[in-house]
Amino acid sequence: MRWALVKVCLAVTAMVVVAFAVPLGLVVQEMASDRAFSNAERQAATIGPTLAITTDPVQLRKAVESTQMGAARRMAVHIPATGSSPRVDIGDGWAGEQAVTRTREMGRAATVSVGRAGSALLQPIALGTGDIAVVEIHVPESELSNGVATAWVVLAGVGLALIVGSVGVADRLGARLVRPAERLADAAHRLGEGRLGARVPEEGPKELRSAAVAFNSMADQVMELLANERELAADLSHRLRTPLTVLRLNAASLGDGPAAEQTRAAVEQLEREVDTIIRTAREQRAPASATGGGAGAGCDASEVIRDRMAFWSALAEDEGREVRLAGVDRTVRIPVARPELAAALDAMLGNVFRHTPEGTPFAVDVHDAGDAVIVLVSDAGPGISDPDAALRRGNDGGRDGSTGLGLDIVRRVAESTGGDVRLGRSVLGGTEVRVWIALDGRAQGEREARGDGRRSRRKRRGD
Repeated sequence: MRWALVKVCLAVTAMVVVAFAVPLGLVVQEMASDRAFSNAERQAATIGPTLAITTDPVQLRKAVESTQMGAARRMAVHIPATGSSPRVDIGDGWAGEQAVTRTREMGRAATVSVGRAGSALLQPIALGTGDIAVVEIHVPESELSNGVATAWVVLAGVGLALIVGSVGVADRLGARLVRPAERLADAAHRLGEGRLGARVPEEGPKELRSAAVAFNSMADQVMELLANERELAADLSHRLRTPLTVLRLNAASLGDGPAAEQTRAAVEQLEREVDTIIRTAREQRAPASATGGGAGAGCDASEVIRDRMAFWSALAEDEGREVRLAGVDRTVRIPVARPELAAALDAMLGNVFRHTPEGTPFAVDVHDAGDAVIVLVSDAGPGISDPDAALRRGNDGGRDGSTGLGLDIVRRVAESTGGDVRLGRSVLGGTEVRVWIALDGRAQGEREARGDGRRSRRKRRGD
């Protein structure tokens, strides 16, 4: 594209130079010729007054030799024969007798080419006797082309400079067009190779800037879609933890025997495979923000918690765990879809069963704070050594064998409403997971605004 633009500009400029330089050179040449003949006419006119007074050969010769052209032997005077006066020719002629006679008959000036010697100007002048004398001025070729060569050289130099300048300008313009296009193509190749962080600087002409903006937006969408898919795979895999926990507890109560051992081994293998799926999905996720879980839908938190506690209470009874449930005796509407709240609650209770010894009591409390609903899941286990690390996605969560995804599911559900999740020490002595679910959406708007600001800063930095 760059070379094509240079060739087009070269062709156009060359045509313009030829179109103007050639006619201008011809005009210069014509002007030089006109200048030489005009000078010859002036020189021929200087002998006119002498011819009007006398036709004496001696006097005329002296008059001719006194002129510039006569002294240079470039003037001749031809006087026809009249009556008793013979024909008089002063100076050497160049045009020939025939040309002189024709000029005398026409009665007007004429130019005659004399070959390599140049040209001759024949100027008729009336004599006092009524006859016509012809003054001949020799105009050499050097005067006819005086300054023409210099003019052609100057025109050629100007034309060449214009062509070189236009090529340079075209090359710079081509580079300005090509570089953004090359960056766009390179980013597209890198994105196609799987490097999802490839972005294009929004520079260059308006059209290429628009293409860069569209490409960056597309890349962001691809990253977001991949992140959502991977997180969905991780979330779905994590939800398998609940039936796996039941299977593990039931397998533990099967007693001894080959069948029981095989069942427990199969459960452990399945649990490891699920952990592998979760970790793989998390490790490969794109660095895009996760989407919330159904803030547009709603459900009765008390009903969902009572339903899920009925399931987990049966398992707690098998393990000898004391369970306390409070605050679910009335309807509590929250802006979270029922499946999402159930998944978050299963993640928290699954962590209790997975990471605390059998017989460890736990409690679930629901508080309606007017502008928010607070769900507390507390246990009397060993607690979490690093609560901040447990809330960071991709961390081990501070507990052996944990993928760290359960608390992330809870966090995303809370943040989808503008709330948050905090870990602390419970009154039972173990871990307390506090889930703040906002009801008015104001906190959510502020969080989204902060998120948009962070994304804008990352985009300006070229992330």
